[in-house]
Amino acid sequence: MWLGVKFLNTNLTWHSFSECLNFYLSRPNPVKQFTAGKGGPQFTGVEPVLGMLMEIYTIIVVVLFGLAISDLIVGVSNDAVNFLNSAIGSQVAPRWVIMIIASLGMILGVMFSSGMMEVARKGIFHPEKFVMPELMVIFLAVMLTDVILLDLYNTFGLPTSTTVSVVFELLGAAVAVSFIKIHQTGLNAGEIINYINTAKALAIISGILISIIIAFFSGAFIQFLSRLLFSFDYAQRLKRYGAIWGGIALTLIIYFILIKGAKGASFITPQTLDWIQSHTGLILLASFVWWSAVLQLLMWTVRIHVLKVIVLVGTGALAMAFAANDLVNFIGVPLAGFASFNIARLNFADPLTATMEALAQPVRSNTLFLLVAGIVMVVTLWFSRKAQSVTKTEVSLGRQDEGAERFDSSALSRIIVRMGVALANSLNQAIPAQVTKRINSRFDVGKCKPESSAMEEAPSFDLLRASVNLVVASALISLGTSLKLPLSTTYVTFMVAMGSSLSDRAWGRESAVYRITGVLTVIGGWFFTALMAFTVSAIFAVLLYYFRLPALLVLIALASFFIYRTHIVHRRRQEAEKEDGLAGLAEHAEDMIQNVFPLFAEYFGAAGKLVRELFDGMFEEKRKKVRTAASDAKKLDRRVRRINSMILHSVSLPLRESTKDFMPNLALTVSALQEINHFLQDVSEKCFKHLDNNHQGFQTEQISDLREVESRLIRLFRLAEEMHRQKKVADIAPIKTCEKELQNLLNKFDKSQIKRIKNKQTKTRISMLYFRILTGAGSIAKHVVQLMEGYTQEVSKNS
Repeated sequence: MWLGVKFLNTNLTWHSFSECLNFYLSRPNPVKQFTAGKGGPQFTGVEPVLGMLMEIYTIIVVVLFGLAISDLIVGVSNDAVNFLNSAIGSQVAPRWVIMIIASLGMILGVMFSSGMMEVARKGIFHPEKFVMPELMVIFLAVMLTDVILLDLYNTFGLPTSTTVSVVFELLGAAVAVSFIKIHQTGLNAGEIINYINTAKALAIISGILISIIIAFFSGAFIQFLSRLLFSFDYAQRLKRYGAIWGGIALTLIIYFILIKGAKGASFITPQTLDWIQSHTGLILLASFVWWSAVLQLLMWTVRIHVLKVIVLVGTGALAMAFAANDLVNFIGVPLAGFASFNIARLNFADPLTATMEALAQPVRSNTLFLLVAGIVMVVTLWFSRKAQSVTKTEVSLGRQDEGAERFDSSALSRIIVRMGVALANSLNQAIPAQVTKRINSRFDVGKCKPESSAMEEAPSFDLLRASVNLVVASALISLGTSLKLPLSTTYVTFMVAMGSSLSDRAWGRESAVYRITGVLTVIGGWFFTALMAFTVSAIFAVLLYYFRLPALLVLIALASFFIYRTHIVHRRRQEAEKEDGLAGLAEHAEDMIQNVFPLFAEYFGAAGKLVRELFDGMFEEKRKKVRTAASDAKKLDRRVRRINSMILHSVSLPLRESTKDFMPNLALTVSALQEINHFLQDVSEKCFKHLDNNHQGFQTEQISDLREVESRLIRLFRLAEEMHRQKKVADIAPIKTCEKELQNLLNKFDKSQIKRIKNKQTKTRISMLYFRILTGAGSIAKHVVQLMEGYTQEVSKNS
């Protein structure tokens, strides 16, 4: 029954290890007669057991560093949005240029990193109250939770704060272990305040609220003033004011580097840092004069683009600050575990029961650890697809134009939009019409001219907004750091970007409810991060404390399986988004027709599967099948809206001279697709409601009739799918023939059902559902033909 496991050439069983450790820690004087034998613990001497136990903890330290690499990967994937958002959203340069600048900033930040891992070492709990085995339990629980939690957010493309996650994970695990210790010693629960630094947790929570509000309104206000000054057509005004604007921006960004990025660099002494802080005004003034003069000279000589300089320098600065300061969120806990292990190892007399007061002392981390961490972060930045998903979420929420939205509307977002519209109407009445007209002219997005036509995609917003995002975020983070306020880089950069997009009128009546829902989802996720981090980490700590190595292996396996599953989910989401985004790649409206072929093919294929599943579920009275079909119909509806929005957006692209009557027939195609899915969704919902209410099912004759309807519908969808997959004009006569056959069958079945009703052979509710299915099938078939006729006419004109 003993499960023998060899650890570092030491044969020790799970059970014997657990018993040895528990016995060792439970004795008032651990130097007892006690060792590990082949059949279990034999208490004959302490030295061999200490050696074995310390070797086990050596392996645990290795596990912590293995988890640190995973945490670096998932952490960078989430935090990359903080410094890539503005550059990628504005398309300031090719993506590889942006990535190189961000990578250089991260490497520089790692070199600047102080390695002062105070949050993990003493910021949340008092280390002198714990011994090394207890701290290992806390640190393992934190790392396992962090990997799972951040990977979950990355999978769904939601930015969150790695600082908040690690703080509340430490808090949850430390609270759990502290209560266990208090319970074992028979003390009052109020003693928890002697174990936990509660002030730190409260400061983090208040920092969340403060940073959200201040960052949002600061971004909105500065963007409003900037747009009033430069407008969307800012090329000429940049020649006059660009050097001054660049001087202000670069001054704030450089100051941000000094205060936030390089404050812990080994080559900056405390005296130098004190001098910088005491001469802030002089540094800012000198920097402004210098940069303004340099930029003006470069504009005159080499015609440099000031806004591009600001965005690229700001991107590098934010990347540097991220690497220098947020690195603690990923490797701080493993380094603290390593430090506690070394402290215990140096205590030869009593290593496993020695308290960890030494952790409270500031210690600079090994440069090699930081350099390896920096390399892992850079590699992740280049190759992580989940990092691209998180960045895409923030960029899409701040996008200037309309189009396919990543989020649906919600009741709260609709209420906020109505309140915003009412407030805007009131302000319009209070402000003189001439002033309103003047302001509106500065916000005329029609005057926006793309900076470059060489990019694969059009910019989501212009360089002016990108520069405002970086400058305001840098200024706020610098201010918060100098005042020692617990700000989160993620919260500040995200809310500044959302405030500037609101002020820039990117949230119009057509997109506001969707954008606000997205923002509320992200903000709600931040608080959910804190709750889940605390709860899951506490649960993991309890499991590790009582079940030790078996629990550790089970939790590692659980984390590995979870990451594997989320990888599959993320890949499927990416494939779906790639399919939905094909139509947006056209350069001319006519090219859109060719790009939209696979979208329609996928839709008709999915619609055929839905019809089969729906009818099978109804005939077999399988509620789960029908519910799945109804859910699939809603997913198809979202896809239809995305396809139609991209098609209509593509219509605004230039037309070739050979194309004339393009718009009317395309509008007919869009309308037909909407109607097809409307009837699919309506019929599936009514079928599910019928079964959900436990009403009577179809009779044998009705099932026979509807089977024929099902086969004709599926054949109709298959014919339409095949034509689109071939990507060429085909004869739609078979589709028309199939539709005509179906309509004849529907008329026949309609009369048969009326006869059954007269003979009282069927109930009212099932008859109503039967007629609704017949009507829906007829409407679907009619609109499929309508779509194909209009679509093939357009293809014929342009082929």
